[in-house]
Amino acid sequence: MAGGGNHFCKNLRLLQDSGNFARYGCRMRAIRRFMVRTVLPAGLEPLEELAGNLRWAWHPATGDVFAAIDAELWNASGHDPALFLSEVSAQRLEEVAADGGMVDWIARSRDDLRAYLSKPSWYQHREAGGPASIAYFSPEYGIAAALPQYSGGLGILAGDHLKAASDLGVPIIGIGLFYRSGYFRQSLSRDGWQVEQYPISDPYSSPLTHLRDEHGTSVKVRVDLPGRSLSARVWVAHVGRVPLLLLDSDVEENALAERGVTDRLYGGGAEHRLLQEMLLGIGGVRAIRRYCAITGFPEPEVFHTNEGHAGFLGIERIRELVQGPAALSFAEALEVTRAGTVFTTHTPVPAGIDRFPMDVIEQHFGGANAHDGLPVSSVLALGAEDFADGDPATFNMAVMGLRLAQRANGVSMLHGSVSRSMFAGLWPGFDAADVPIISITNGVHAPTWVARPVQELARETVGPELVDELRNWEGIAHVPDERMWSTKRALREELVHRARRQLREAWLARGASEAELGWIDSALDPDVLTIGFARRVPSYKRLTLMLRDPDRLRQLLLDPQRPMQLVVAGKAHPADDGGKSLIQMLVQFADEADVRHRLVFLPDYDMAMASWLYPGCDVWLNTPIRPLEASGTSGMKAALNGALNLSILDGWWDEWFDGRNGWAIPTAQDVDDPERRDDLEARALYDVIEQSVAPTFYDHDEHGLPREWLGMVRHTLQTLGPKVLASRMVREYVERLYVPAAQAAREVSADHYALARDLAAWKDVVRQAWSQVRVEHVEVSGVHAGLQLGAEISIRAYVALGDLQSDDVIVEVVYGRVDADDLLVEPRHAVMVPVEGYDGNRWQFSVDITMDDNGPFGYTVRVLPSHAGLASPTEMGLRALPINPTP
Repeated sequence: MAGGGNHFCKNLRLLQDSGNFARYGCRMRAIRRFMVRTVLPAGLEPLEELAGNLRWAWHPATGDVFAAIDAELWNASGHDPALFLSEVSAQRLEEVAADGGMVDWIARSRDDLRAYLSKPSWYQHREAGGPASIAYFSPEYGIAAALPQYSGGLGILAGDHLKAASDLGVPIIGIGLFYRSGYFRQSLSRDGWQVEQYPISDPYSSPLTHLRDEHGTSVKVRVDLPGRSLSARVWVAHVGRVPLLLLDSDVEENALAERGVTDRLYGGGAEHRLLQEMLLGIGGVRAIRRYCAITGFPEPEVFHTNEGHAGFLGIERIRELVQGPAALSFAEALEVTRAGTVFTTHTPVPAGIDRFPMDVIEQHFGGANAHDGLPVSSVLALGAEDFADGDPATFNMAVMGLRLAQRANGVSMLHGSVSRSMFAGLWPGFDAADVPIISITNGVHAPTWVARPVQELARETVGPELVDELRNWEGIAHVPDERMWSTKRALREELVHRARRQLREAWLARGASEAELGWIDSALDPDVLTIGFARRVPSYKRLTLMLRDPDRLRQLLLDPQRPMQLVVAGKAHPADDGGKSLIQMLVQFADEADVRHRLVFLPDYDMAMASWLYPGCDVWLNTPIRPLEASGTSGMKAALNGALNLSILDGWWDEWFDGRNGWAIPTAQDVDDPERRDDLEARALYDVIEQSVAPTFYDHDEHGLPREWLGMVRHTLQTLGPKVLASRMVREYVERLYVPAAQAAREVSADHYALARDLAAWKDVVRQAWSQVRVEHVEVSGVHAGLQLGAEISIRAYVALGDLQSDDVIVEVVYGRVDADDLLVEPRHAVMVPVEGYDGNRWQFSVDITMDDNGPFGYTVRVLPSHAGLASPTEMGLRALPINPTP
């Protein structure tokens, strides 16, 4: 009892110190919480099954079932079946149970869910060889508004990845953290400053269940910390056929500090963030092992880390291999881990990467907390910035992610290029193009984001394959202009009604009275060109670029013939006062009496708001500083709802803008002065709206239809529709990353890890011997005056290999067009073959190449390591070039 009392007093002091004592006062706090669920009458049991699978988040027909029971309560619950079932009256349920038609409908809906979960899909029909399962790690997931475990694009992307994997039958298992406060709820002060609230997310009233073992005991995982441990309960959400495991540290075994590790998404200081990431990575792997053992779900062959937050999963997998039956060395276990790991970077700037002091990492992985066979020096080396301009005192999570993954990607073509340059220090001496980071452009889950009227229009005019199978978009050409225009007008009207409601609530929360809000009834107009802008509010996204010239913006908003209206939403990080200042600046402009009916800021942007904001807009605006938008997906969602994009050429838009699917805002990327750059790009934005966007929208024919505008919308749906889908994205991940990673993982693990052992030993030899590798001489024959297109030349290289063998290397000719500085432009590669060996382990390599391009031509030769266990010859970051580059 004494110990318990001391613990209570300690908690009380912490509560007082935290400033929350006034909130709780001396009220008794429950030591345990339960959710008392409604007992469903006979015949309605399938409702629990329907509510327990998050497929309802993207399957409107399931929502129709709950709405038919009590439409008002369904809307009041935020379309959350779990909350709905906890609130619906017993009397109403008895009435429904007595209605044979309703009972049959509910049973059919349950059967439809079961068929969806069990039927073979794309993955089951593709050729064999894919991974048995893939573990997908992310710090946040945007599945549904009812499960607020996301802050922005990274989480929404992760949610769409899981949903598309479910639709395609890809055997993914998701791993994340369950945050008791999720992200924050946003409101505004009277002067427009962002105010945060952190409502508690109750897992017991969410579509989650405990992971329980064969004895019915709730499963927990534990992560060792210096002088203490961190335990976490495992919650399971069912995202269609994809299980999502969420780790929750608010358990009795933990002390108060450890219970708070999963308190908030992206909250706390550096050490708090480190503990979250250790729990996600290390605890996540342990949770997967328990889940697979209990349920029979196939053990993952591939581990995919969505950004660097979960990078410690690689450390845990190495520990398993070192301390488990395989008894591998650290270097051997590293090769096994790398073969089956995929790393996706979403960050286009070094400042956006999680970095920790080296001594903090050493404290958490060394000393008394060290594991046998897992030397802290080896752990530190994985995240070391041991490259030019790196900080030797810093542990870099993205660097560790790249070193622990044999395959990596950026999230758009442009971002892949930026990433190759940003991380080029890990491959010193190589051109950025040779850095082994590919691009897979993000996509969005159409069934989640396409408004129901648009889906129904597609089904009627094109067929169910458009939205159900996500294949054929050509049929959109047959949608009559009248139908398309009336559908968009209805969606715009829905946006206006909902925005007015949100605007009124926001003003009342800011302290306004009803008497001063009469103007809101005429705010926005369903027949005015509507431009949307909604996203997180870091400085690079430039929320206020539109305000650069307030008078010019006012003219556009209030144009008597061709007005426009702006609907804006977004959250700044709670610690980002700069972002909050941008919101305040915009809100204060929007508060001005002459423009407040044309420009509105809607607080608390989330998935629920997005569901009507994207469809209701005619144009989606995006104004990032190029090239700082890694991908961006909000414009994709708008496009699928018949909106046109108006954006800086960055992220996905740089890749897929074609001149007819919207407008590109001219960029002043080469202007060094950021103020002048913003001025130039804002002026370009105003000009595009005034000279192109507004005239096209308002140019109606005698039937009242903007034919050119509708042609652009139709072209957008036909051309962008197939590209921007998460189903396309997940297919690419499967074919380009998951399948090769699974095959590599099997190869390095076969025959008691024979290839992994050989590869680790070989790499050690190559690194020690590489300084002896030299390209001593290069000569060419067949070159003469008047060399013509199609001619063939022979190139010979004489290479000293030192202690290596000829099959330890690959010798290439790199050739093609050259610029004025003799730099190769889009070079090609030809592998040279060993022709003859000489004394001193010197070899002649040769190849013939054909002149396929006219104009200036050049070539060079390089030597790279070569082994069956390498995914790429550039993987090790070693190369040898000619000693004398002039043959």
